[in-house]
Amino acid sequence: MRAAVLGSPIVHSLSPHLHQAAYEGLGLYGWRYEAIECDEAGLPGLIGGLGPEWAGLSLTMPLKRAVLPLLDTVSDLAVAVGGANTVVFSDGARHGENTDVHGIVQALAEAGVAPPRAATILGGGATAASALAALRELGLREATLVVRDPDRAGETAAVAERLGTALTVQTFDKLDTVLDVDLVVSTLPAGAADRLADLVAGVPALFDVVYAPWPTRLAAAVAERGGTVIGGFPMLLHQAVRQVELMTGRTDVPVEAMRAAGKAEIVRRVAPES
Repeated sequence: MRAAVLGSPIVHSLSPHLHQAAYEGLGLYGWRYEAIECDEAGLPGLIGGLGPEWAGLSLTMPLKRAVLPLLDTVSDLAVAVGGANTVVFSDGARHGENTDVHGIVQALAEAGVAPPRAATILGGGATAASALAALRELGLREATLVVRDPDRAGETAAVAERLGTALTVQTFDKLDTVLDVDLVVSTLPAGAADRLADLVAGVPALFDVVYAPWPTRLAAAVAERGGTVIGGFPMLLHQAVRQVELMTGRTDVPVEAMRAAGKAEIVRRVAPES
């Protein structure tokens, strides 16, 4: 059986290392997982050309949204969030799932972070939408979204409405007014939150979706003040665990073997060349 992660660029994806470690741990030696370069324009043709040996696909943005019209069925969660990061092939049908939300929930639980009473999310893209859904799953019915331009937060606001979450949208110049919370979730790309480190440093808990380079300045600032810090790798790991379950039908997924493989690859990438 075959599976793959699609995106553009995709060469640096950790997913092949995580999934292949899972297959080896499960004894699925006939399974293969690869990274395939694919943009939105190429997605319909690629999916349409896959044969019966394909078990599933992992998708990066912007393919998570672009894939929706190409699917036969989509989970309620993926519909609510507005994106499917997972496609499972079964009996000739294509089914879309979102495992990013599961990854965030599991990452917070693994770090011992209690369900927050109040939370602020930095950034308004697809990961912010998944963070909203994860917080809703943890019982939070309102949250604050901090973005550069409120006019571009429409898609995330629509996600909040579908989830039944009351959303307040604020701009970064007013960030200091929305930090009296239990949890800050940064969905900003590497380096983009560096300038916010001193301002955010005092929050009780931070979930930063960046996994490399790690720690980010934001994460280091919160840790230095005694806050709980969760990086992006646990989210990546646990969303992949759920993908393996969906694609293989197995529930005995070797989480620690996947964790070790992912961390080893991160270390290999940052190690100086000999």
